[in-house]
Amino acid sequence: MDDYNKEEINKKIFNPIENIDSLKGFEIISESIVYKILDLFGRNSLLSMLYQIGVGPGEAISKRLKEKYNKDDFEIIETLIMLMNELREFYSIKVREIEQYENIIRIEIENYCFLREPIKHRDKLKYGKAFCRVNKGYFETAFKKLLGDKIKKIEIKFLENDPQKDVCIEELNFYL
Repeated sequence: MDDYNKEEINKKIFNPIENIDSLKGFEIISESIVYKILDLFGRNSLLSMLYQIGVGPGEAISKRLKEKYNKDDFEIIETLIMLMNELREFYSIKVREIEQYENIIRIEIENYCFLREPIKHRDKLKYGKAFCRVNKGYFETAFKKLLGDKIKKIEIKFLENDPQKDVCIEELNFYL
């Protein structure tokens, strides 16, 4: 061990911190986690785990918003606006359609979220598939907690990927 020159080794392996690409590391680990859970536990367990990963932050944001606005009673559109304003660092959403039926309010959106870039750069991750269950768990939980008895259920569905606009098309169904 005495024959090794630390300064010489450090010169050969030097890498400035500016070269570190945290997002790329996150992308690699995310893809690996998804497919390792799938291999070990199967599709249903994977989908459930990813959904549950989103539930905790969904509960946290709803609690924070209730405290921030000092109320427990929110309307659907008010909640959508409030969430999107609070989450500007993670989501860019555009409402395409709002339809109201007897027992359902359907909102179709264009969604560019924080998961889009990691999915874009990984071959195995696909838009609207397993990894997106994190968002589904997050938003379904947040809406349910913020809307309470106003809705029986909230369901978020991926409709399609729009590569020209670089967004996912999704629908939010609020069952009254």
